Amino acid sequence: MNPARRTTAAAATTVVLAAAGTLLTPPPASAAVTCASPVFKRQFFANTSFSGTPKKTDCDSAISENWGTGVPASGLPKDNFGVRWTVTRDFGSGGPFAFTAAAQDGIRVYLDGARKIDLWKNVSATVSKTVNVTVPSGKHTLRVDHVNRSGSANVKFGYAPRTSATVDKVKPLPPTGTSASYDATTGKAKLTWAKNKEMDLAGYRVYRRLKGSDSWKKLATTSAASYTDTPQATGETYYYEIRAYDKAGNESSGGADRPVTTPDRTPPAVPSGTAVTDGQPGVSVSWKAVPGATEYLVHRRWEDDGGDNPVVQVARVTATSWLDTKVQDRLMYSYWITALDAAGNKSARSAPLFLERGDWAPSAPTGLTAAAQAGSGIALSWKAPATPITHDLSSYRIYRNGRLIDEVGRTRTSYTDTGVRQSRAYTYTVTAVDTQDQESAPSASVTGTAPATGLAPAAVTGLSGVVNGSDVELRWERSPEDDVDRYDIYRAVQVDGVWQYEKWGEQYQVWDVEPTVFHAVELYEPQGETSRWAVVAVDRAGNSRFTSGEDFSYVTVTEPVSAPESTTS
Repeated sequence: MNPARRTTAAAATTVVLAAAGTLLTPPPASAAVTCASPVFKRQFFANTSFSGTPKKTDCDSAISENWGTGVPASGLPKDNFGVRWTVTRDFGSGGPFAFTAAAQDGIRVYLDGARKIDLWKNVSATVSKTVNVTVPSGKHTLRVDHVNRSGSANVKFGYAPRTSATVDKVKPLPPTGTSASYDATTGKAKLTWAKNKEMDLAGYRVYRRLKGSDSWKKLATTSAASYTDTPQATGETYYYEIRAYDKAGNESSGGADRPVTTPDRTPPAVPSGTAVTDGQPGVSVSWKAVPGATEYLVHRRWEDDGGDNPVVQVARVTATSWLDTKVQDRLMYSYWITALDAAGNKSARSAPLFLERGDWAPSAPTGLTAAAQAGSGIALSWKAPATPITHDLSSYRIYRNGRLIDEVGRTRTSYTDTGVRQSRAYTYTVTAVDTQDQESAPSASVTGTAPATGLAPAAVTGLSGVVNGSDVELRWERSPEDDVDRYDIYRAVQVDGVWQYEKWGEQYQVWDVEPTVFHAVELYEPQGETSRWAVVAVDRAGNSRFTSGEDFSYVTVTEPVSAPESTTS
């Protein structure tokens, strides 16, 4: 409270000195005084109707005066004067307030022009009153009028929020002006915000969440309008939110979320679940995925009797396993794993794993190829196994369509398959075998196609045969192979359970007729036997399946019984 007899710095000076040295009368005091909210502007009137120009205007931080029978300001009468206080302030979210007034003689209190307290009588003693008022959010104007009619004069007014949790259910307004900055040198995040206008504000709560998460973590409670956090330097983005809370425990919604992105200085966890497995073609090293890791380093040491060999990085991989094919049989090795993240942070090494390499079968041959070789078949070639090094290699086994067809010595890395059919495709693999008859895994498979010429033609298709009187009529699909010259016709009967074939004719290839070939064979004195009739394609070089021993097409028929010859007696 500023006593009436004191003049504030905001009040006008009684005189000002002009540049020419002339004394000038200042403008009216009411025009010169401004008071910063929540300080009241106070005006003294020489009447009880608050009319005319105030005799004095100043600022008053609190309404609490007891002038007795004296004069509160120069120019006022001893009785019948008036004093008016006004202030416009921000009430924040508003809420329940208590207005308390006491005066002798009269006092009236207004909120935005609406009268809330009315004690307007000429009394001989101080009267008082308290009312509960709900103030809306935002800015509002309070006005307090006091009059003295005669005798002693005193006045007192105050307003305060009601902070009981059972009364105040109004949440504070969320903080505004929130900002966040990050100092990469110190690793600290600095948060600031504007102070709330709430009169019942108790403080602020600071929350943080990880980007992509909806879960907020409360970091601190503070009465200041700033906070410093030290988030973990993981390279991730954190969001901060400030919430105000009042004395009744009501918490505001969050202010604007502010992001902070930290540099990644946190190394990944040490790899766990590590394991080594001896096998072929090498030692398999595996481990569990480490959260945040993008790569892994594999380290190896040869554990000889000296034990002082260096630890060597042997691989850098993105997977969670690695196959070491550079090891030798019957030696001891140790392995370690290190995890790396995208920022280059490196974990500590995992615990060492020890393994003694066993005596294994050779590794698979590599580089297998297959190519048609005119007049002979399909030529294969491959490379000897390179890793792990095999000192006791014995031979190679050749597989066609999954079946073993031959085995060659260890110095051979090529082979020609002559048992193929003209223009047909075959799949091959090759394995390596050591002196203990340990066989490697198959090589990568390749497909080769036999030459279109120079080999026995394929078996004919669509072969059928019927007996027509004393003839066997045969039909089949013409061979599509360009070098087919003719078809040999064979008849077979069983002798002691074995089919015995005999050539009965031939049919030359004709290309300008229908695709079905027809051939009729005359039977001589048929005896009702069951016979097989085979049609075998022969190329211009004389190659045929009959001569190569390959399967060919045949049809089985039952021949008629010829009628006996008539005799003349």
